[in-house]
Amino acid sequence: KFWNFVEASENIKTADDYSSYQEMLKVACQTLSPLQQNLLKFSLSLRSYSAAVQAFQQIAADESPPEGCTLFFVVHGEKTCEFDSLGNLLQAASDRPKPFLFKGDHKYPAANPESPVVILYAEIGSEEFYRQHRRLVAKAEAGEITYVLRHYIANPSKEKVYLSGYGVELAIKSTEYKAKDDTQVKDVNATVIDENDPIDEVQGFLFGKLRQLYPDLSEELKELRKHLVESTNEMAPLKVWQLQDLSFQTAARILTAPPVDALMVMKDLSQNFPTKTDLFIPLISRVMEGLHSLGIEGVSLHNVLKLNIQPSDSDYAVDIRSPAISWINNLEVDSRYNSWPSSVQELLRPTFPGVIRQIRKNFHNFVLIVDPTHETTAELLNVAEMFFSNHIPLRIGLVFVVNDSEDVDGLQDPGVALLRTYNYVAQEMDNNYAFQTIYNKVKTGDQLKVEHVVSVLEKQYPYVEINSVLGIDSAYDQNRKAARAYYEQTGVGPLPVVLFNGMPFQKDQLDPDDLETVTMHKILETTNVVEYIMNQPNVVPRINSRILRSDREYLDLTGMNNHFVDDFARFTTLESKDKTAAVANSMTYLTKKDDSFVRPVTFWIVGDFDKPSGRQLLYDAIKHQKSSNNIRISMINNPSEEPNSQNTIVAKAIWAALQTQTSNNAKNFITKMAKEETVKALEAGADILEFAVGGMDTNIFKEAFQSPKVDFILSHAIYCRDVLKLKKGQRAVISNGRIIGPLEDGEMFNQDDFHLLENIILKTSGQKIKSQIQQMRWIAVACNAFQVFIHVFGTLKLYFLLFSAVKLRPKEGETYFDVVAIVDPVTRDAQRLAPLLLVLNQLINMNLRVFMNCQSKLSDMPLKSFYRYVLEPEISFTAENNFAPGPIAKFLDMPQSPLFTLNLNTPESWMVESVRTPYDLDNIFLEEVESVVAAEYELEYLLLEGHCYDITTGQPPRGLQFTLGTSSSPVIVDTIVMANLGYFQLKANPGAWTLRLRKGRSEDIYRIYSHDGTDSPPEANEVIVVLNNFKSKIIKVKVQKKFDMMNEDLLSDGTNENESGFWESLKWGFTGGQKNEDVKQDKDDVLNIFSVASGHLYERFLRIMMLSVLKHTKTPLKFWFLKNYLSPTFKEFIPYMAKKYNFQYELVQYKWPRWLHQQTEKQRIIWGYKILFLDVLFPLAVDKILFVDADQIVRTDLKELRDFNLDGAPYGYTPFCDSRREMDGYRFWKSGYWASHLAGRKYHISALYVVDLKKFRKIAAGDRLRGQYQGLSQDPNSLSNLDQDLPNNMIHQVPIKSLPQEWLWCETWCDDSSKKRAKTIDLCNNPMTKEPKLQAAMRIVPEWQDYDQEIKLLQILLHTVGENCSSGTGALQRTSLGRLY
Repeated sequence: KFWNFVEASENIKTADDYSSYQEMLKVACQTLSPLQQNLLKFSLSLRSYSAAVQAFQQIAADESPPEGCTLFFVVHGEKTCEFDSLGNLLQAASDRPKPFLFKGDHKYPAANPESPVVILYAEIGSEEFYRQHRRLVAKAEAGEITYVLRHYIANPSKEKVYLSGYGVELAIKSTEYKAKDDTQVKDVNATVIDENDPIDEVQGFLFGKLRQLYPDLSEELKELRKHLVESTNEMAPLKVWQLQDLSFQTAARILTAPPVDALMVMKDLSQNFPTKTDLFIPLISRVMEGLHSLGIEGVSLHNVLKLNIQPSDSDYAVDIRSPAISWINNLEVDSRYNSWPSSVQELLRPTFPGVIRQIRKNFHNFVLIVDPTHETTAELLNVAEMFFSNHIPLRIGLVFVVNDSEDVDGLQDPGVALLRTYNYVAQEMDNNYAFQTIYNKVKTGDQLKVEHVVSVLEKQYPYVEINSVLGIDSAYDQNRKAARAYYEQTGVGPLPVVLFNGMPFQKDQLDPDDLETVTMHKILETTNVVEYIMNQPNVVPRINSRILRSDREYLDLTGMNNHFVDDFARFTTLESKDKTAAVANSMTYLTKKDDSFVRPVTFWIVGDFDKPSGRQLLYDAIKHQKSSNNIRISMINNPSEEPNSQNTIVAKAIWAALQTQTSNNAKNFITKMAKEETVKALEAGADILEFAVGGMDTNIFKEAFQSPKVDFILSHAIYCRDVLKLKKGQRAVISNGRIIGPLEDGEMFNQDDFHLLENIILKTSGQKIKSQIQQMRWIAVACNAFQVFIHVFGTLKLYFLLFSAVKLRPKEGETYFDVVAIVDPVTRDAQRLAPLLLVLNQLINMNLRVFMNCQSKLSDMPLKSFYRYVLEPEISFTAENNFAPGPIAKFLDMPQSPLFTLNLNTPESWMVESVRTPYDLDNIFLEEVESVVAAEYELEYLLLEGHCYDITTGQPPRGLQFTLGTSSSPVIVDTIVMANLGYFQLKANPGAWTLRLRKGRSEDIYRIYSHDGTDSPPEANEVIVVLNNFKSKIIKVKVQKKFDMMNEDLLSDGTNENESGFWESLKWGFTGGQKNEDVKQDKDDVLNIFSVASGHLYERFLRIMMLSVLKHTKTPLKFWFLKNYLSPTFKEFIPYMAKKYNFQYELVQYKWPRWLHQQTEKQRIIWGYKILFLDVLFPLAVDKILFVDADQIVRTDLKELRDFNLDGAPYGYTPFCDSRREMDGYRFWKSGYWASHLAGRKYHISALYVVDLKKFRKIAAGDRLRGQYQGLSQDPNSLSNLDQDLPNNMIHQVPIKSLPQEWLWCETWCDDSSKKRAKTIDLCNNPMTKEPKLQAAMRIVPEWQDYDQEIKLLQILLHTVGENCSSGTGALQRTSLGRLY
């Protein structure tokens, strides 16, 4: 396909970008399916192949192209620009080795493998290329050459390529301590969004488009836009009770949107969450208003809202204390278990893991409920017999479910035959003998037949008359009816059923092998005796899967009105929730007693009470009520046919009784009405008053009964149809708002089902709400407990339970992908997933389901950031048919008051940096910004990662160094191998690279044994790695010590490695002052200082700290800065400052390894870099490094600190001062965990420390710190001050040398008298005063303002002179990541 495209694209001649793009697509898509065409467009939008194009460019550059050539040929290492010269080069080609061909190379298919290789470097699409291409094709087809094409542009454009496929986060920062610079930012070269940009959208209004359509209304549109922005983008803090269900409320918003809009709603809510919470307040307000209207106020209201009313996930069990179960054994009385101990104390005796304790207690009960004629029964009984014969401590019971018709005997039905034979043998011998005997004639998988049973009887009991056991007059029918009744009463589902302590196994667990395994696991887990188990709340007489199902449907009872069902005309006009409110308003309830007792469970019985099925459902509910004082009952009539005076007698009688009689009298009367004999008497002409109960007011009842008005029945019928979605006459039960139904015709829902339903409600919500009501002594409105429940539970969970997933259906008749996503809508994952699914939906035909995995009981704002994911399905163009400037992340109409910090979320292998912005991206305060905050980032490097192991020891070779380079520049970057997973990383760019052991001790001691994931054959001498895409590249390298170096140690003191040019990867073009290559100084003469900073204020502090060091230190200085978070402003200024003050510097960077627990807050990431990577950030040539916080002022020569004797410790820190007594309450290390852990040692501050890197690496301190961090950081509550807590936590494994107190003075912790001895002053945050750091600096340090003024004068001079300070040369071509607004 590639070569077809190359040749077909020769005729593409177009005038503009759009036409060219379309023509190229037309050619490329000739052999592609519609799906492949979409994916191609998406790949082009992502610039997926830009890395491959750049890789060939780098490979060509490594060949040193001949000057003045637009294309050139390479024949086995020899180059020429002229085709006519190829002949001479080909003649001598066999004397030279063939070139290495990469996996991504394009080799012309017609090739003679023995022929010489000709590589053409040329620009595909140029006229010169096609002329030479045809010549080479002719030679290749003639078998003269192997033709390889590599795309190459002699004079590439300087224009950067804009990428997508990354995320941008605008996180809200804490303003507890003010860390904002007061320097005014000049808005230079900031790109402002065009005011006519159609993306200028606020609340769905495209103001750019509106301004184009209505230019005469520009002022009015401006005012409208301003109003919409101000009314929607500010954030109000939420109370804790408002936070609890934000995840569910967000899901509700998403799930109730039209399916086509649901993903867009999810994207909008998750990516702009901090300003969207006000959308949920009306929902919360409705709950509060509803509760308030019920009389719940103040503290009581908040207590009710805080209730945890999540449905219980506990498994339900059925009661196995039934005579219908025939027990095969009894561990407590059978003689075969006499040797087992009977004391429960045996449970406490330690045993080896997996050992089953044999105790003479019926702890474990295994009941088989089977149809003897089913083909699986023999297998299940074999498993049970295995348990029995192997003395497993398991009581085994059998329930044979057979035909219980008296007309069927054992000579006709094999099931009846087996049951009677079992009973006969059990009487003659015992149950376990019968158990082992009766089924031994049936092979596994076969079905039981009468002759199998007869043969067992004839063989075991030849003297017995078969007819007397199996025949019609058999006396061995015990448990025949009882077993079937038990099976039906428990409702455990289709046979066979296996119960373990009453809990049914799942159907997929009934395979014999699985059943054995699962049962043994249960035995190991379970320790409760049977009576205790059977009295647990989850043990019920019957299990009903309809009640226990997880996809529960609830009524929306959030409506509030004063309507009733006896006004049918008005009722028909109401919305669904208002219809429900009217039904609830009209309800009168049956209770066990006429009292004000709080009943937390409400049943609405729905059915046609003039039909037997409806009356039976009502009768079973009332029967259950006799045994429970927790429930109240009311009725909704669902007539089977159009209501008239003849077919609504019972319904009208029930309604009249409810409206006119006391609850107890109404209950007794309605109980009579639900009986079939009563209805038959009424149909025969009996007067309704014949069934009146004592105490009834018959006159008022009769008047209500004989009323011709049947509005209530008509309203109920409409309600059943429109809201409950029931057909005429269908039955249902509504329990505290949960709809159970429609019940099928003939489906049993009896007294035990009501018991189970009540049990579930009481466990989840009923008892908790009841308790709150009783605490409030809220007797006057106790009857409204149901409304309380529905307001608390129904509203907040309603929509989530009604609609469990966003569903987008595929186009019919086409192949589609089935995509399932599960996400919590208020997480970072949702911020990324929503835009990804939106783009995917445009690219492929898919059946999409997005399930909401909500989190309950939130106590903090789940998302504290705005987010944009830069991803487009296709390249976009301008109105002039030119390529659009590129995909960008836009944050429009952001709130003005918060302080923001900007973070990028890029693929793992990308290393990016901010290259253009005058703004402080760490402290964005929009109230002080006049126009637009714009920032541009560049993709600086692609990361090559790897893992290295010594094949002899199987361990990583700590301190081993690798280099990465090309044939012309063998060493461009280098790195050190960690002990953690043998991990190493190297910065690179697209191209072909050679990986080598670094010359010196690494190469002297080791050799590369093998490699995996590279681009050269395993046996090749050189390890070639090609980076030609934006995906992560991870390789594995195995090394081996050379035979004569087996006892050598890489990290020994005897290193004599040539360190010149070492660690070039950390200073490509970023080294200031005198270069190591020019002046080779004794490393002891250079003082190495490491520091980190993020944000303009801390960079300001950093420059002042450097100046204070320079003023007091005579030794030559080299500063090392963590490059990852430095602003473009700082990187532009530092070379000028280095030249002015004559110091060296390097900008080091290290990508946080993917396997190390990631931090999400920028401040914590920076803290991590201070401590976690000290062994790999700096070259081995650096023996000692001093870390000095950016906000410190140095008042002494730091050479003294470098030369300080650490007494064998790898690093030295200053302890926290104890002298300022008023701060004792803030010294957390004096009590609790820290006091116990430190055991008398001091807690040290991380603002200043000295590291002996030789010792640090020797004892693997970095690997130990990372290992401890990995364990502790999983707990969000640990390592609050990561850079400080981690070394103090590891003080027993990695000792700390305590520096003298004068090395760090901090006003927060040290008293004023000790300040005069201070060698450094640190501007610690003060938790008592919260004083802004800038203000503290000017007050505490007199010389600070002088230093600040000196730096400012230097900055003014720099801008005035306009000096172009370059930080170096040699950087590879970089790719622009994108722009942010």
